[in-house]
Amino acid sequence: MSFVTRRALSTLIPPKIASPSGIGAAQDAARMQRVVSFYEKLPRGPAPEIKATGLLGRYRARYFGKNTSAAPIVHVIAALLALGYAQNYYFHLRHHKNNAH
Repeated sequence: MSFVTRRALSTLIPPKIASPSGIGAAQDAARMQRVVSFYEKLPRGPAPEIKATGLLGRYRARYFGKNTSAAPIVHVIAALLALGYAQNYYFHLRHHKNNAH
């Protein structure tokens, strides 16, 4: 049997990596038992939902969470209008408060 043939046949036979002796661990598999006990202690099921805190977090949870809405677009338009009027008043309209020009 040539080297190429033996190499081809050896890839068809899966190695015994699940046995403790195959991975170089002790025969009593104490190392594997530590891994199993670690994973047994982990919580099961979906992660609990995190409660939003802070002004931006609550806003994001309300409008961008499960129930998405177009309200943030309306809020941005209203904020731009208010900011524009405030700038217009400060730089122009307050000078014409008592007398027209």
